[in-house]
Amino acid sequence: MKKCVVIYNPASGKLKKKLSMQSFYDILRKYDYETEIIYTTKEKGAYEIIQELGDVDLVISAGGDGTLNQVVSGNLKRKKRLTLANLPMGTTNDVGNMYGYTSDYIKNLELLLQGVKKKIDVCYINNTPFVYVSCLGDYIDMAYNTPRDLKKKYGKIAYIIYGLKQLKNKIHMYDIKYTINGETYEGNYSFFFITNASRVAGMNNVYYDVKLDDNMFEVAFCKVRTKAEMMKFFILLNNMDAKDVPGVTYYRTDNLEIEFKDKPKVSWCIDGEEYPITTKKFIFKVDKHTEMMLPKRNVIKLFEK
Repeated sequence: MKKCVVIYNPASGKLKKKLSMQSFYDILRKYDYETEIIYTTKEKGAYEIIQELGDVDLVISAGGDGTLNQVVSGNLKRKKRLTLANLPMGTTNDVGNMYGYTSDYIKNLELLLQGVKKKIDVCYINNTPFVYVSCLGDYIDMAYNTPRDLKKKYGKIAYIIYGLKQLKNKIHMYDIKYTINGETYEGNYSFFFITNASRVAGMNNVYYDVKLDDNMFEVAFCKVRTKAEMMKFFILLNNMDAKDVPGVTYYRTDNLEIEFKDKPKVSWCIDGEEYPITTKKFIFKVDKHTEMMLPKRNVIKLFEK
């Protein structure tokens, strides 16, 4: 039999009654996998667990987008990288929704095991990997500062509850110098989105033509100066391609360097988790050597090959 390890983060969500741990074993056995389930703990997260694994055929990340980031990041540290899969069990599940998963865990596991292996691009910010988004700006901290208890109780609405409390804060602008595709520019922006995804922050089709294997990523710098402009920006983002929204400076590239005039007081958010700032300069690049098992339903849309 083939070997599968499920790295399960119980803090990302909770199993519904219709999917017990025995269901994992039963479904995977049907697809000829001998399975081990390893729980993440405060002492040992998914990042450490995957680095300690032996040679297995499949590693399933069962958790949220942050758990997937840890699994991918740990895998990139291995001499021999393993084939990965995402079983979304978090609150927002941007990556899982983009891949074509549903809200039914059993159906998702079946979709995964009936899927195809694809090489996906993984981006880096200063040599730290991220799977789908790295962003900076006011209110972005909702992704990682919204209390976990609030998310478990209210789901996605928890982010709105937390965000409303932050509306009293003003929107900051940042002077930057950036180099992209060999050209250097200067500008003044409030929000920064470096992404390899068609879905971000629960919004589908942020970009209409994203490919996960083109060795490129999308860059959007936004000039939003007031809360009214911010609300209009997100309304437009829900209805049109991000690169066509007024006030957005857009690029598709495989290289980007940003230098802030002053070190930002807020942190970057990468894949829904906080990335504390220790410098004014950030270099973005892309790596194309991660193999992922994916549902078939969105493969034609998301991949060139």
